[in-house]
Amino acid sequence: MTTEKRRTPAGAAVLRGEITTAIRRAVMQELATVGYARLSIEAVARRAGVSKTAIYRRWRSKLELVLEIVSAIAGHRLPLLDTGSLRGDLEMLLRIMVKALQHPLASQIIPDLLAEAARNPQISETLQQALRGYQRSVGEQLIGRAVERGELSVPADPDGAVDLIVGPLYWRLAIARSPLPPAELPRVAAAIAAALEVACQRSVRDDPDLPLPSVTVGGGPDGP
Repeated sequence: MTTEKRRTPAGAAVLRGEITTAIRRAVMQELATVGYARLSIEAVARRAGVSKTAIYRRWRSKLELVLEIVSAIAGHRLPLLDTGSLRGDLEMLLRIMVKALQHPLASQIIPDLLAEAARNPQISETLQQALRGYQRSVGEQLIGRAVERGELSVPADPDGAVDLIVGPLYWRLAIARSPLPPAELPRVAAAIAAALEVACQRSVRDDPDLPLPSVTVGGGPDGP
């Protein structure tokens, strides 16, 4: 039986990983500096130290290039460690989000992309799909663990529950651009946990077939 030996592609067919990484980094830096509207393939190529051809081998257009990177960043899953309590999980998540949202690149790029999404349906759809995936991830892990512990009943609107978690922090850091000292995070986590408990209780009252929650949030060692 004869085995055909496949040839390794050479020349233009080889897409070197370090060049792809340099291009992606250059796109992020250009987005932070000039925004999507003024971003150009020429400027990205200069910053990355590559030719425009190297970029067009990987992406057909500026929009395709940005959409891929935006999708990867917006859909990035933050680690959700199990601390043993809802308040502990929330505080851990908040600390990670604060660090991510206060990164210089993120703080410049996110507002610009949100503004661009209002004008560009493709960017809007990409962001929405990635964010919905992130919401499902948070709901399945953080909220799911709280339900298993008996800290929360099953929320009727899991997306709304996630909004309660990430919404206040995102508004403060990305929209209002007001600093959030680390010392305030336990208080914010406790407030979000209380809001989640109320939201779940309200859902239970709306649906008499759901069992009432039996455990009050905040009853752990850090609780009141």
